[in-house]
Amino acid sequence: MLVDADLDVRTVVLVEGVSDRAAVEALAVRRGRDLAAERVRVVPMGGATNIGHFLDLLGPAGRGLRLAGLYDHAEEGYIRRALARAGFGADLTRAAMATLGFHVCVADLKDELIRAVGVAGVREVIAAAGDLRALRVFQRQPAQQGRDERAQLRRFMGTRSGRKSAYARLLVDALDLGRAPRSLDAVLAHV
Repeated sequence: MLVDADLDVRTVVLVEGVSDRAAVEALAVRRGRDLAAERVRVVPMGGATNIGHFLDLLGPAGRGLRLAGLYDHAEEGYIRRALARAGFGADLTRAAMATLGFHVCVADLKDELIRAVGVAGVREVIAAAGDLRALRVFQRQPAQQGRDERAQLRRFMGTRSGRKSAYARLLVDALDLGRAPRSLDAVLAHV
């Protein structure tokens, strides 16, 4: 959350959680950007349902900061209504929200990163992180049987505290920059 010490912030990127912040910050570094020097702060909201609070606090009726954000596809209607309530426009389309700097992740950023790196590449990242054995144990669980490996990898990353954030950074580091998720690149381009 922004505090009084953040008075020099000019732009805030709102993201659902800390793993999304890790991915945005990691890609910024890979793209040669220094968000702190640019006075950009990436703020995890603790879930999309908290966006109204952040828009009120930081948007036109609050601190008047420039805003951007990432959101999961499933939360699009909620984000659209919150932006409308905060005065960003009524009946916003996905394209209009993107023009405002709010970009959709399909299905979520973790899924986009897995698709960008590829299943084999994600397995290599997991192996390099020393988690391949844990992944194999996880994949043998009855609930994982018959599931697509991409879905298994996505679920595996959320099975231990801190794992999603760690893998967000590692997957961004493993990315061919030409295959970076569009939403992730777009939010950085906006700020």
